[in-house]
Amino acid sequence: MQMLTTERPQASRILDLIGNTPLLRLSRLERSVPGVEICAKAEWVNPGGSVKDRAAARLVAAGAQMLAEGRVLLDATSGNTGIAYAMLGAANEFQVELCLPENVTSERKRILQAYGATLVLTDPMESSDGAIREARRRYRADPGRYYYPDQYNNPANWLAHYDTTGPEILAQTGGRVTHFVAGLGTAGTFTGVSRRLREYNPKIRLVSVQPDSPFHGLEGLKHMETAMVPGIYDPALADEDLRVGTEESYAMVRRLAREEGLLVGVSSGAAALACLKVAARARPGDVIVTVFPDGAGKYLSERFWEESD
Repeated sequence: MQMLTTERPQASRILDLIGNTPLLRLSRLERSVPGVEICAKAEWVNPGGSVKDRAAARLVAAGAQMLAEGRVLLDATSGNTGIAYAMLGAANEFQVELCLPENVTSERKRILQAYGATLVLTDPMESSDGAIREARRRYRADPGRYYYPDQYNNPANWLAHYDTTGPEILAQTGGRVTHFVAGLGTAGTFTGVSRRLREYNPKIRLVSVQPDSPFHGLEGLKHMETAMVPGIYDPALADEDLRVGTEESYAMVRRLAREEGLLVGVSSGAAALACLKVAARARPGDVIVTVFPDGAGKYLSERFWEESD
């Protein structure tokens, strides 16, 4: 594994630590696709531990005045955006109330509670859609109490990646990126980065990734055909939409740990798996870049770590 970095300034506040994450070259995965480079943004380096810090910071900034007046930040989350909100709330003295599925990992719940967030647990069978419905219900019932950034429909989500993640990828690859691969959850990362890369070079191939079934175990990702589709999702943006399975993504998570020394989350495993599928059809000299949204720390209680490949 090789690492390409961007410089990080000395930090005087937690916001200064968001972004400028390293780009890792996955040299051992590349062995099966000679001549093709596969790189991943190490988003767990962000202070809240995930790529969602970028969007959360922008969404919080958009509501700064309301939060300063004492409103409570309310949103739905599958975990990572909520952690980012809770971290920023603790650092900036505003309250955070989060609706999330009851079956998210125990690690995520403990992190949120450690930051002091109020948790509203929703029906696990309704996945993140149930959390969205509950957040909307609470906001309609008392709109004067809350600032509701609505991460699934707020353009500030994808603009955070258009302004930061996309330019970082171009700088770290020297503009050589030929393919961009990313999972779909809120679709903010894929949408923002893809729009920036397409402006730079319309020939860059954009590949979205989602679960192959509505019943899946890939936390943070949506099966768009059966889920509440985020308003910021543009299905026409992708040149290709890849589907990946839960078990094969889990196997890739274990492989990344044992071959690359990277403890990453399940959506990162899905992204790496998709990259290998893209690389199998790529040409020598192509540079495939993806985003590893978070690390494995929030998933270590999951049973798939005990399985053999």
